[in-house]
Amino acid sequence: MNFHLTDDQLALRETARKFAQTELPALANEVEETGHPVPEDWLHRYAEMGFLGINTREEHGGLGLPLLDALIVLEEFAKISVGVAFPVFECCTGPVRIVEAHGETSLTSRVMPQMLSGDMLVAITMSEPDAGTALTDLRTRAVIEGDEIVINGTKRWCSGAGHSQGYVVFCRFGDAPGAKGIGAVFVDRDTPGLSFGAQEKLMGFRGVPSADMTFENVRVPRSHLLVEAGGFASLMGLFNIERLGNATMALGVAAGALEQVTTYVQERAQFGKPIIDFQAVQIRLAEMAVKVEAARLLIHRAAANAGTGLPDPLEASMAKCFANEITREVTAAAMQLMGGYGYAREYGMERRLRDSYGWGIAGGAIDIQKVNIAGALVGRRFNQRA
Repeated sequence: MNFHLTDDQLALRETARKFAQTELPALANEVEETGHPVPEDWLHRYAEMGFLGINTREEHGGLGLPLLDALIVLEEFAKISVGVAFPVFECCTGPVRIVEAHGETSLTSRVMPQMLSGDMLVAITMSEPDAGTALTDLRTRAVIEGDEIVINGTKRWCSGAGHSQGYVVFCRFGDAPGAKGIGAVFVDRDTPGLSFGAQEKLMGFRGVPSADMTFENVRVPRSHLLVEAGGFASLMGLFNIERLGNATMALGVAAGALEQVTTYVQERAQFGKPIIDFQAVQIRLAEMAVKVEAARLLIHRAAANAGTGLPDPLEASMAKCFANEITREVTAAAMQLMGGYGYAREYGMERRLRDSYGWGIAGGAIDIQKVNIAGALVGRRFNQRA
């Protein structure tokens, strides 16, 4: 068991950290103030640095590195802000992994190069007005008609809706109940019949578009079928990569808060001395550091054990659950230590606090992760419908 990063991983982290710390703070402020996603010219810079294809297979033009390497980079971006990190999250841990794993050659040969060049972001759309946590209740229907697939339905809470150029759409095929009838289809943004609602106004996550999606007789080639009905387990297996991406985004927010407040308490003086000299501040800082490091270890364990494959569901759930909880605790503690400066928008800590709450809602709520963990401990799934 080795807890040390390799020399290559350390070099990768340093490259990502230097780029993020020197290049992205001004962009993060712009994204926060305008609410607009990372501009295309910046996506191309991300691509040129290789940050969008770290764990994409070499046969598709990526670096072919393990998932852990991608998460190391993602954390450094997320330390700056959720908005500037989101494209890396989508490309390295998001639904493009489903396209890469299950897409036909005609699809992957088009999507993967565009993603790697920064010309395409791929979003996932799962939730619906009546199907969030109860995802197997989804009603968006896909019907195969000859060489085409026809999609009808409404999706909600899609991160990237209206901005991303492609979508992995969870659909119901036929009348099979529950998970048995669910598969997934790839849909391009400009496909006739696909429309987007107004952008949601969220507590945080500025720069991460979110909106309803409506499918009215949307027709795509049959070659856009990713997973047929009955392949729900495969979809959720791949979704565990996104869960670790979610956990890493939460970790990055917490780690960024810890770094910022550590600097602050050494510079801020009260009663004639830096406030770090007060024991209460020392204890609070230590508690924050322990939580951040514990979250990082859970995430790195799950990613290291996955290698270039899929994370273990239990390890992914534990990592996500813990990171989602501690990021709220750490950012709140950091705000308190900074006092009025923490509460002021100008200094960015209140942004970290707002963003921290989103990760425990997105990608499977904290309590759902705990249900999954308990089920794994006792060796059975709990029937929420009984």
